Amino acid sequence: MGDSDDTGANGDKTVVHSMMRRLALAVALAATGLPVVATAQAAPDLVAAHAMSAALPAPNGSFAVSAAANGPGKVIDLTVHSAAMNRPVTVAVIPAADPAAPAGSLYLINGVDGGTDTPDWREGSNWFTKTDAVKFFSTTQANVVMPIGGAGTFYTDWQADDPGTGRNRWLTFLTTELPPIIDSAFHGTGRDAVAGLSMASAAVFRMAQEAPQRFRMVGSFSGCIQTSNPAGQAMVASIVTARRGNPLNMWGPPTDPAWTTNDAALNAEKLRGVQVYVTTGNGLPGPLDTLNGPGVKSSPMKLLDQLIIGGVLDGITVVCTALLRDRLAALDIPATFDFRPAGTHSWGYWEQDMHTYWERAAALVVP
Repeated sequence: MGDSDDTGANGDKTVVHSMMRRLALAVALAATGLPVVATAQAAPDLVAAHAMSAALPAPNGSFAVSAAANGPGKVIDLTVHSAAMNRPVTVAVIPAADPAAPAGSLYLINGVDGGTDTPDWREGSNWFTKTDAVKFFSTTQANVVMPIGGAGTFYTDWQADDPGTGRNRWLTFLTTELPPIIDSAFHGTGRDAVAGLSMASAAVFRMAQEAPQRFRMVGSFSGCIQTSNPAGQAMVASIVTARRGNPLNMWGPPTDPAWTTNDAALNAEKLRGVQVYVTTGNGLPGPLDTLNGPGVKSSPMKLLDQLIIGGVLDGITVVCTALLRDRLAALDIPATFDFRPAGTHSWGYWEQDMHTYWERAAALVVP
C-alpha cells in the first residue's frame, strides 16, 4: 500500500478528519451570515481566521501570533514567533485551492535581500511580487509558503548573535519550527517541496538534507552551493558583509568545521532519495534581456543593470552549477540540470524556472 491508500480503518479516519475540517470551516462561514456555497470558495479573511484558530505550536514552543488576509489575491500574512530566534517572522502564504482539504506545501525561499528591504514585503523583490506565483498557484491544491526576512544570512544557523543581522537560526526555523505550524494551520500533509534562487540555493539544499522526509524535491535557480572552499568562503563573506553582518558570527573563522558541516555540496550524499532540479543561465543576453523584458519596463538603466550585473552573476553560477552536476554524478545521485543557452540573473528567468520545477514537484506535493 502507498501513501495515497485510504482503505481500511486508517483511511476511514482520514476521511472523517477531512470532513470535520470542512465542517469547521463551513460553520465559520455560516457564523458570518454569508451563504455557504463551497469551502473552496471561502473568503481569504475566513481562511485566515480558521488558520489562526487551528495553528498548533511547534515542538520547541514556536507559535503563530496572527494571520491576516492582506492580499494580493488570497495571500495570507502569517506571523510566527520563532523560539530559536526569539522574534516574530512574517510568512506569506497562498492557501491551497480548497483550504479545508489536505494539501502539501511548496516553500519558496527568497534571495539576498530576504524578500524585501522595506517593512512591507509587497514593496520588495520576492517570489510573490516579481513572478506570477500568486496567480499561477491560485488553483493548485498546495500551500505556497514564502518566509520574509533573513537578508544576507544564507538562511543558516549562526554561531553567535550579530550586531547587524541579529539572532539567526533560520535553518532551525525553516525545518523544525515553521513546517509543523503550517501543517496544522493549513491542513498540511508533510509532503513538501522547496525551491530557492541565488543566495537561497545553498539554503534549500541544506533544508532538504536536514529534513529529507519532508522536502521530497529541491529546486535551485542561479545559485552556488559550494560554500567552504576559498571561492565559496569569499562569496559568503562578501554577501554577509554587504548586509552589515560579520561572517565570523556565522560559521566562525575559515578553519572552523562549521564551514564544511554547512557546505551542501560536501554533504551531497544526504540528498539521496530527494529529487533535485537545478537551473542557471550563463550570463549571455537571452530572450528576456530586452527593453520589453519582464521587470525592465522599457528602462535602459534597468536593462543595463540586468545585462552587466545579472550577466556577471549567472556567469559565475553556471560554473558552480557545473561543479554541482559533476559532484552529484560522482555520487550517482539522480538530478536534473537545465543549463540555459543564454540568460541573466533576473526574475523573468526564475519565473520560468518556477513553472518548470513545479511541473515536476506537483506530483510529489499535491495529494
